[in-house]
Order: sequence, then structure tokens, then C-alpha cells
Amino acid sequence: MEFLTRTITEYLIQALKPNKVVVLLGSRRTGKTELIHHILKTIQKKYLLFDGDDFTTLNLFQPRTVENFKALIGNNELVVIDEAQQIPEIGKALKLIVDHIPGIQVLITGSSAFDISNKIGEPLTGRKSTFWLFPFSHAEYIQKESIIESTGKLQERMIFGCYPELIHLHERKEKVTYLKELVSSYLMKDILSFEGIRNADKILNLLRLIAFQIGKEVSLHELGRQLGLHKNTVEKYLDLLSKTFVIFSINAFSRNLRNEISKSKRWYFYDNGIRNILIENMNDLALRNDTGELWENYIISERIKFQKNNQMLVSNYFWRTYQQQEIDWIEERDGKLYAYEIKWNPDKKVKVPSGWENAYPESTFKVIHPRNYYSWIV
Repeated sequence: MEFLTRTITEYLIQALKPNKVVVLLGSRRTGKTELIHHILKTIQKKYLLFDGDDFTTLNLFQPRTVENFKALIGNNELVVIDEAQQIPEIGKALKLIVDHIPGIQVLITGSSAFDISNKIGEPLTGRKSTFWLFPFSHAEYIQKESIIESTGKLQERMIFGCYPELIHLHERKEKVTYLKELVSSYLMKDILSFEGIRNADKILNLLRLIAFQIGKEVSLHELGRQLGLHKNTVEKYLDLLSKTFVIFSINAFSRNLRNEISKSKRWYFYDNGIRNILIENMNDLALRNDTGELWENYIISERIKFQKNNQMLVSNYFWRTYQQQEIDWIEERDGKLYAYEIKWNPDKKVKVPSGWENAYPESTFKVIHPRNYYSWIV
């Protein structure tokens, strides 16, 4: 497979500074290891590369002393640790390294924001920069594709998603098999590795319920009722799923107007392929009744990638009133509001809701559809 330059590459390289830790987060199989090797070839520094999944690495980091780390690192300029969350008390070890070895640079990866945050959060306060790596974005694909080619593959990616390995799988059966394996062997393995999370069936059923509620507010009480779980347990599972990069949530936008919904959330999948394999529906769009949901999930996940990959400072919301007026996507950036309605049918007439227009007359409003989405995510 040809290497596609990841959009965040230069940001990562620029963030490598003496006595600082750069953290690269993302689910397994998004290409973190390949990106690390690409960076190591690019910067041409003397480095040590460790694999947190390797038992040898655990032994090397076991004596948490300055003397051990100085001897281990020697005259290398850069320390790289892949899947760093697997190393016990890695945060304390990294603190010793960056505090006591002058000029050392550190780059680590992790497949769980939850685990990494717990292990390095407090020890590395003020000493780290964090980046996210997602499945391929539309903007990354166009390095090797024309606009016409990329647009032509839109529907395929709405179904199978954008995990990097899919780029060299050409048969439908191969892609389905890969996605099944990805869910069972990687995503669920990471999720179930956390203490107290033993019920894989409940997690999978929760994800399936979320998959059928794309673009809708989700009730923790109702999810709990359907799963036979307390709503607090549901909330815990959702938080875990978001920190292992399976799903993400959007809060309701409200400026305390009495008729605006303010406490609800909507959930989306980072990748359409994961969503579709969970509900066991990999049919073409012509055979589906959820095309609108697929389009909404795809375009919003691509917008999230665009924002993160380009280091945008932005807050995302949806908006709805008790009178059932709503807008799919609200962005607040640079002190301004930008409202977007997401529609699969480009010919459908859409007007800005009167409640929004009256309450926020300085905002902009735009409909995102298959004829104009390109400039919004590239």
C-alpha cells in the first residue's frame, strides 16, 4: 500500500521539543505505528523505539529510577513508546525521564484516552501535547485520488468506512471479514481490558442501540431499560466507548432560552464501517432505509477529523427546541456561530428555523449535501 501522508504529521514533528512528551491517541489499526516509523525516517534523530505490548519492554521499564533510564537511553535524542498504556505506571517513568535527562524528546502512542489519561495525566501536567489519529480522512485520500475518484468512492466509504487497511482490500467479502475481526479482536479487546468490564454482550448491544439512533437524542434511562442496566452503568460504558475511539457525543446548544433543549446528547461513530458491521448491514445504499443516517454520521465524523487534523479551536453542538425545531450541527469558533443542516438529498428545500434565526441573527446557516460537502471536510 502506498503511504498516505497523515495530516497531523507536521504538527507532531513540530511538537517534539526537549523534555516534553508528545502523546498520539487513536484506536488500534488507524496507522499509529506506521506513522511513527514515517516520522522516524523523516527527522533522522538517534532514537529508541519500544513496544508496550512486548514483555521485554515491561522489564526494561520496571526499575523506575533515574539511573536505569539514563543507562537505557544513553546518547539517544528521542524515546518512542508504542502502546505506552501497557507499561505499569508509565506516567511516573516518563516524568523521571523528562525531568532528569536534559534535552530528551519523547513520543508515545495509546489506543485508549481513558487508560493513557489515568496513567500519565497528573505526572505529566504541563509537560505534554496530545494529538489524535483517526481512520483515513477524505483530505488524506485525495493525495492519491482526483476529486472525481474520491467522490465516486463516497458511497463505498459510507458503508465500509475508512480504516487504512481497507485501501488494499478489493473484495466485499474481504472487507466484511476485516471489519468483523477489527471489532472482535481489537476494539472489544481494548474495551474489555478495563477492570470491571466483563460483559461483552452488553457493550455490543449498547453499541447497536446507539447505531440505530444516529442523529437523535439518546436517553440513558431508556438505554438502561432495554439493556437491563442501571443508567449510571450505561453512562460509564458510553464514556469508555468514547475514550476508546468507537463513538463520540455532541451536546445540545443553548443560551438558556426557555424553549431550547439543553441537557441531551447525540452520539455518532468515528467510522461508518464499525457502525454497519455492528448492525450486520453492509448492503449498498440502494438496498437500505438508513441512507440519511449514514450520510449524517459520515459527514460529521469527517468534519471531526478535519477539525482535529487542522488543530481548530471549535466547540460542536446540535440545536433543538421543545417545539421540534432543530439544526443538525452548530459550531462555535472565534466568537461566532455557524449552523449546518445535513441532507442526503441536495434538492430538498431547507430553511433556517425561525427560532434559531430570531435568537441568533448574527449566525450563518448552510445545508451540507453530496454536491457541496467537499469544501467542508477538505
